[in-house]
Amino acid sequence: MKEVDYLVVGLGLAGMAFCDKLEQHQKSFFVIDKQIEAASRVAAGLINPVILKRYTLPWQGEEQFDLAKSYFRRLDAKLGLNAVTEIPVYKIFSSAEDQNNWFEASDKPGLERFLKPELKSDISEMVNAQLQAGEVKETVRIDISKLLDTYKNYLTKNHSYEQETFHYDKIEFNSEVEIEYQNIKTKRIVFAEGFGVKDNPFFNKLPLVGNKGEYIDIYAPELQLTQALKATFFIIPLGDAVYKVGATFNWNDKDYKTSLEARKELVAKLKQVINCEFEVVRQEAAVRPTTGDRRPLLGVHLIHSQLAILNGLGTRGTMMGAYLADKLYSHLEHGEALEDEISIMRFPKKF
Repeated sequence: MKEVDYLVVGLGLAGMAFCDKLEQHQKSFFVIDKQIEAASRVAAGLINPVILKRYTLPWQGEEQFDLAKSYFRRLDAKLGLNAVTEIPVYKIFSSAEDQNNWFEASDKPGLERFLKPELKSDISEMVNAQLQAGEVKETVRIDISKLLDTYKNYLTKNHSYEQETFHYDKIEFNSEVEIEYQNIKTKRIVFAEGFGVKDNPFFNKLPLVGNKGEYIDIYAPELQLTQALKATFFIIPLGDAVYKVGATFNWNDKDYKTSLEARKELVAKLKQVINCEFEVVRQEAAVRPTTGDRRPLLGVHLIHSQLAILNGLGTRGTMMGAYLADKLYSHLEHGEALEDEISIMRFPKKF
């Protein structure tokens, strides 16, 4: 029988951040993960602190942003990778009003740190930007798949990872402070399953609605971008003339299959922004773990106090993961209250 402090189910952005928090505090843990249908592996990995549609900071945005950059750089160095890249984001203005809104926002407290007031014209000639662009400072891109794969290998070498489907009916509640799952004895199970929580009988009534997103990768040697572009979608350079383009938002479909409709949508939007030839070389789809109120889901089960959840990171999982892992750890280990905005206690009748 293997004994650990925590059993973590799921190794996407949320699960990895929580495992790292456990390692920082010398807590033993074991991870079970089925390694399929993970929205984290499709994510663009761009840590951008500003909502560029409205020029506002997201909830707890500055704190999340600073913690995320520190976390990823530390993890990157620990694993000996080069998965963190400094890259500016240029917002292409859609109208004179949009441009004026940028100028106003760049002078506001909080936003002035991230938005350059000067217009940027050093964009590829292959980009249609008649009104120029504004630059978001301090942004970085994380190679999420590379980081997750390397971290998984790191855990495997330390005998702390198993790739398999979790079977909820195998949980044995021996006492209020002890729980067993197959050959593992632990004090707590933390479910970080993303949209997979729909199959979890302990938390599947929580209002995780899910939002399907699709990206395409294009090969465009003439484009020659050195920055990420934001129009109504993102264009992110991946290197070797390959760019990630997206994403779509589909609230109806909950599958992980790529669609011709999404591909056509992204290609049509892309042709309005760039005027060079390109080839679609890849298409990906996943269901983001989003909630109706666009807030995460953290907390402990009302009946089974040994079970906890870390979910609902939505479209900003790359930036929110470390912050939420820290909050959940402090709640579980030190009894610190979770903010109402992220606690599952805002839905007491759902679990």
